[in-house]
Amino acid sequence: MIRVLASRWQGSVLVCGKCSKKLGGGFGDKGRTPLVKLLRQALGVKKGRKADRGVVEVKCLGVCPKNAVVMVDGARPDRWMLVPARVDVDDVLEALSHLERAALPPVSSPSPPSASLPLP
Repeated sequence: MIRVLASRWQGSVLVCGKCSKKLGGGFGDKGRTPLVKLLRQALGVKKGRKADRGVVEVKCLGVCPKNAVVMVDGARPDRWMLVPARVDVDDVLEALSHLERAALPPVSSPSPPSASLPLP
């Protein structure tokens, strides 16, 4: 039997754990902190399904860039990001916000009522 659990997640970010391991963390002031940990701190992510957003470290995404970590925003799975080592976390958050804004449908202004409607 399959059970379904509700979560409060509005989105998710997948970060390649193999890339992080190759870099020995690669982020933060000393270059030793994993990207997952910095993203969780910067976004203020709580633990588990009660968080607003999920930051999940996965085994391997299969891209394996040199001196970078592969990251996928769950809202835009068609666009994968290669985050270079030692890049500022604010730049990563800005890239995520650009992707989120690009995923939203354009807001159209309501059209004025047509004057050619027949009257009863």
